[in-house]
Amino acid sequence: MRHIAIIGSGPAGYYSAEAAQKKFGEDVAVDIIDRLPVPFGLIRTGVAPDHQSIKAVSRRYEKTNLGDNVRFVGNVTVGEDVSVAELQELYDAVVLATGAPADRVLDIPGSDLDGVIGSAAFVGWYNGHPDFKDLDPPLDATSVAIIGNGNVALDVARILAKTENEFAGSDIVGHALDGLQQSKVEKITFLGRRGPHQIAMTPKELGELGQLERARPVVEGRDLPDEGDDALLEPGMRKAVTHLRNFHIAAADAQHKPIEIIFDFFAMPVEVQGDGRVEKLIVEKTALDKGLRSIGTGERYELECQMVISCIGYRTPPIEGVPYEHGRGRFANIDGRILPGLYCVGWARRGPSGTIGTNKPDGFTIVDAIAEDIGSGDRKEGRAGLDRLLEQRGVETVTFRDWKKIEEAEIARAREGAPREKFTDIADMIAARD
Repeated sequence: MRHIAIIGSGPAGYYSAEAAQKKFGEDVAVDIIDRLPVPFGLIRTGVAPDHQSIKAVSRRYEKTNLGDNVRFVGNVTVGEDVSVAELQELYDAVVLATGAPADRVLDIPGSDLDGVIGSAAFVGWYNGHPDFKDLDPPLDATSVAIIGNGNVALDVARILAKTENEFAGSDIVGHALDGLQQSKVEKITFLGRRGPHQIAMTPKELGELGQLERARPVVEGRDLPDEGDDALLEPGMRKAVTHLRNFHIAAADAQHKPIEIIFDFFAMPVEVQGDGRVEKLIVEKTALDKGLRSIGTGERYELECQMVISCIGYRTPPIEGVPYEHGRGRFANIDGRILPGLYCVGWARRGPSGTIGTNKPDGFTIVDAIAEDIGSGDRKEGRAGLDRLLEQRGVETVTFRDWKKIEEAEIARAREGAPREKFTDIADMIAARD
């Protein structure tokens, strides 16, 4: 029997477990270990609450967990309750599938002022992550600056702009819904260093901005390239830029909408200013060099705002004893191999890039590497050893059966029309299984 420990229960972790089931059949026991008592990682706490069709992929992961040779071990913090080195002693292979849950640092003066928030924290707040339930963002702000031109930035803007009715059918947590309905936001500004042809926003998500009840997206005509240049783009990007052009055309017909969502291209934030909290952002205009990199022009202007949300990417937090690439924000690895018996997969391997589905081939590739490395030698103790160690240390683990009870309780406490009302406190999650 091969024993594999997977650290992290998000898409990368579950696709790796599925791959192990298919590769080794009954000759494998996989433990999926997570520090939270609930599984599914960013599917639960990263995907926008109004994108329920994307969250439905968790049903596939449930099927993986229903097999006898895969189990969920929740409420266990690797690095505190058990070390990576100890897991390596117990398992034939240890796979780090921890994702990239930490924000890249906004490295400009004033970024430590109250009202400057990373997207991981803000998204975690409205998605009910226990780490961010007490965030209390300054929703008395009338103007919000969002740094970044990717899909996370779009999610943040859309959530800020939606009416209560538009959240029908979503699983946004109650504290966020209540806070957002008291919001004073009137203007949301996207700041991107480059132009419309370089955005990382996908067409479907970008198109949603044009369908909001009380908000209108605004694109200045001077920022749009010649329309003929769109022919050089790949089809998805061309469709996204078409949305931007349509926003420019439609803006004049949507004056009755009280919230503006402004696209400020060729704009590089250089300083946050304020007396204790955010009052303004100093922005430098940029231009593109021949390599399409943004360079500052020296021309600066002020953007008044009372909240800044940084959506500039994520990084994988380091783990003691595991080689790490600080420049790339990921574990140091060669094709997923870190050290003998230690592997990484998903964003922990390649950095925060790709979609949820990108993790599937990633998982199968790493299991092929494990099969090659393990060979047919003696096997280690695996889950029996982990159970003994955690029991000795008084760690109360949560099983997948426990999770199903937690899920039932969340469904039972949902507001009308919502699929669930998530517990945001770990103690409440654990209590709900009894």
